[in-house]
Amino acid sequence: MIKKIIVSTCLLFSFVSFAQEGTASPYSFFGIGDVRYKGTAEMRSMAGIGVEQDSIHINLDNPASFASLKLTTFALGGSLATTQLKNASTSSGVQRVTLDYLAVGLPMGKLGVGFGLIPFSSVGYKIQSIAPDASQNSKRFDGSGGLNKVFFGVGYAISPSLSFGADAHYNFGKIETSNLEFLSGIPVGTRETNNAILSGFNFNLGLLFQKSLTKKINLYSSLNYARESTLKSTNTSAISTVLIDAQFNTTLVDAASDVVTNANLKIPSKLTVGLGIGTSKKWLIAAQLSTRDAASLANTYNSFNNVSYEKYQKYSVGGYFIPNYSSFASYGKRLVYRAGLKYEKTGLVVNSKSIQDTGLTLGIGFPVTGSFSNANIGLELGKKGTTQSNLVQENYMNFCLSLSLNDKWFQKRKYN
Repeated sequence: MIKKIIVSTCLLFSFVSFAQEGTASPYSFFGIGDVRYKGTAEMRSMAGIGVEQDSIHINLDNPASFASLKLTTFALGGSLATTQLKNASTSSGVQRVTLDYLAVGLPMGKLGVGFGLIPFSSVGYKIQSIAPDASQNSKRFDGSGGLNKVFFGVGYAISPSLSFGADAHYNFGKIETSNLEFLSGIPVGTRETNNAILSGFNFNLGLLFQKSLTKKINLYSSLNYARESTLKSTNTSAISTVLIDAQFNTTLVDAASDVVTNANLKIPSKLTVGLGIGTSKKWLIAAQLSTRDAASLANTYNSFNNVSYEKYQKYSVGGYFIPNYSSFASYGKRLVYRAGLKYEKTGLVVNSKSIQDTGLTLGIGFPVTGSFSNANIGLELGKKGTTQSNLVQENYMNFCLSLSLNDKWFQKRKYN
């Protein structure tokens, strides 16, 4: 049954991932868009913590985790994002429903493999600036698209305490933008469109290590290193004269020839380290740090003097608690309760202001009776950006849901 579910879901996911508009953030205008992949729902509920060797959940951020799987695992996650956008004078609300990841993990003794698809970043904004003076140009900006990742990874258990892994990602996507300038009351304007085709590879290395401190308490640690990578961007831009109606729909009047340029976007290496203590299948508390040097993500259509990139940093504290993992009398005691706190410097600087993201995360895991499968829900409450320096603050509430379906494949036949 799980095999049929995986095949059907993969086909559906491959279509939906290209069609969905995963963000409404004005900050998605810059770089490769708003990076919305924050880990699996289980990890997001703990502010991104992923230090424990888990046998029934996939850790997509550390390929060493594939070596810990004991059953074939199919993971699917999605989210509902509700965001209140506000500046110094106005505010408005938006909602988005997205599919966040699809992955399969296969155990092979000491070896484990994982593969899947992740819609990594999204562009989705509509920004309008109406000049108070009718003799001055008004502007309207629209953008859509994003970056997707297909990955394949291998993990190997060097010992019961230490696992090593590596994975390769192929990045691909398309970003479409439109910049419209016009005078109020005049139904003719100038439009510039840009289509950027993105592609490139990147590679990750990971380690997971655990050690018994006492009879019941273990020490957990993790390390993940993503090598520096390059995204190749082929940009096609065109300037045209258009007619504009009251809903800002445009009709082409005249267009100049397309201009095609190439650019290389540099994504520096990223290091993530985590450390925690706990009792397996009972409780965990951990801290995690991610850091990356300043990126070079300015493209031909989104390079401005008031925008730059700085060092990325993320600090997370989180964990889980299970009242009684093996309880038969009470289903409630087998629930997994998760929580976490995060602080993130996104690496984007606009109008000399560093764009930061802070949040609280909560979650519950629901085991499926009679199997090792489980469903997980999570909640993120946070704030991104600021209303200072003529910027936009995003107050968000994200609900995430995941399914982790586990089954045993490749069983040896007992009878011929």
